Amino acid sequence: MRFDIITLFPDMFDAIKSEGVVARAINKSTISLKEWQLRDFSNNKYRNIDDKPYGGGAGMVMMVKPIRDCIKAVKQKTPDTKVIYLSPQGKKLSHKLAKDLSKLKSLTLLCGRYEGIDERLIEHDIDMEISIGDYVISGGELAAMVLIDSVSRQIPGVLGNQNSVNDSFINDILDYPQYTRPEEIDGQLVPGILLSGHQANIDKWRQERAIENTYKKRKDLIKK
Repeated sequence: MRFDIITLFPDMFDAIKSEGVVARAINKSTISLKEWQLRDFSNNKYRNIDDKPYGGGAGMVMMVKPIRDCIKAVKQKTPDTKVIYLSPQGKKLSHKLAKDLSKLKSLTLLCGRYEGIDERLIEHDIDMEISIGDYVISGGELAAMVLIDSVSRQIPGVLGNQNSVNDSFINDILDYPQYTRPEEIDGQLVPGILLSGHQANIDKWRQERAIENTYKKRKDLIKK
């Protein structure tokens, strides 16, 4: 999969390009990331991409032309890309949505700043708005990184010999508790069932604990 990222701060993405699951996927050419500096599409010598909002109010609004021109440039490379605007007003990112997006060949992620983007872009240039939660952060770059990571791990081959089938939120259930060595530490013991070697009983125990864990921590998922 190809990710094209429209941003004012392309260097922020060095973090996921150099460490972790996404970096390994890039090194294996399973996914690719390309950052587009939005200021390169400004039409004035000061490289401005924002202006005051009509009607007054605090802050600045990102203008149509630089963003629209940048999207056109991206689509010259990947005509079928899906353009996503990271926005607190968007559809909330979920496991199902990440899974659905992972089946696409290309995503273009627009990282907003300031008071957001001109509404005419949302009406005519954006395919989908996505939010990572009901809160506001300073810009879309961090949200884009979350989306890239969550989508990438659903792509076959990204996790290597591992897979995501036991991740939390599969079938709207949280993961079961995990334990590792030593068997006892500070008087705390690993549940005996995990040491039994009886895989069927272990699987049953894990399923029960996953449901219990979900009920204790996220009752809303149980109702769902």
